[in-house]
Amino acid sequence: MASPIRRVVTGKDATGKAFAMIDAVAATVHEREAMGVTSTLLWVTDCIPADLSNCEDTANMKIGVVPPTGGTIFRVIEFAPEREVKADHATRLRIFQGMGLAPEGESREKPRDPTMHRTKTVDYALILSGEIDMLLDDSEVHLKPGNVVIQRGTNHAWVNRGDAPCQVAFVLVDAKD
Repeated sequence: MASPIRRVVTGKDATGKAFAMIDAVAATVHEREAMGVTSTLLWVTDCIPADLSNCEDTANMKIGVVPPTGGTIFRVIEFAPEREVKADHATRLRIFQGMGLAPEGESREKPRDPTMHRTKTVDYALILSGEIDMLLDDSEVHLKPGNVVIQRGTNHAWVNRGDAPCQVAFVLVDAKD
């Protein structure tokens, strides 16, 4: 199980004064033990510009991997070291396909990694802790804490070949081709 994440969400009271409307450990946590992944959903918007008058906790929204059309998702994913992943290649491929995730182009039928996928989003990723490899179609990039990736709707997968968990903060923004 990933480390708890404290989430502070601000709002305005009736007089327009700012206050912390939420200050608690994020509760929308999805653990996929077989995949070695824990995802903590922090916030979702369903339009750009975002509606600041909405006081609902949008992290309670039932959402998949991609944001709503015209929206965003903010989450932190913790990737266990690859040696701790329990599911075999075929099982991980089935799980990803079941989530509607797959690569595009030549690698669609035989992806280089079972978690290879493409979403129509711009993804801002910040490596918080640990190390991870981002696999692309024919290359890979090794990432360390403080590194940032702007992933622009391309095939990719994340593999933690290290000895410690890797936490990555992701903001996904709906995009078009």
